[in-house]
Amino acid sequence: MQLVAAAAVRMVRQICLLTLMLLAACGGPGSELPLLPDAGPPDYSLGPGDQVRIITYGEENLTGEFRVNDSGNISLPLIGAVHAAGLTSSGLEGAVATALRHGDLVRGPSVAVEVISYRSIYVLGEVNKPGQYAYQPGMTVLSAIALSGGFTYRAIDDYVAIVRSSEGKTVQGRAGPEAFLRPGDVLKVFERRF
Repeated sequence: MQLVAAAAVRMVRQICLLTLMLLAACGGPGSELPLLPDAGPPDYSLGPGDQVRIITYGEENLTGEFRVNDSGNISLPLIGAVHAAGLTSSGLEGAVATALRHGDLVRGPSVAVEVISYRSIYVLGEVNKPGQYAYQPGMTVLSAIALSGGFTYRAIDDYVAIVRSSEGKTVQGRAGPEAFLRPGDVLKVFERRF
């Protein structure tokens, strides 16, 4: 009889422990954040801090490497400031060509733009090497975690929080390992409660 009672007590304890573990897993840090919409790999939009190479064919003095400044502009010789923030590479090609035509500097300009240095992403929390890392197009949460040395043994590895600035607004949400990142994103990897 005592063996049966002892076994029943152990079984009740195990059930209570499993129930507590499941409840803790359901309500981990950051689990209340809304899911970020998954839009697939984004078209890369230029922003402050990006560095581009602009080639104007046949015009060596209008070719070079330029950085997008804090105002979202690049300063080109003979043209002056051209707004680049929010444009894709092909959008900037069109803007530079238009500026060259309007300034009567080049007839029928042929312009090519290549991004040579992207804005960084930031990884914080339960990773082995938190810090700033170079963004690459097509980067996912999991590839950013890999760059930062992987998860620590205390990390929640099912989701992260992402703080993202877009069009002057900052949003925060939860994202899974396959979610695509954008330049300037800040990832926070949470610590398990037990």
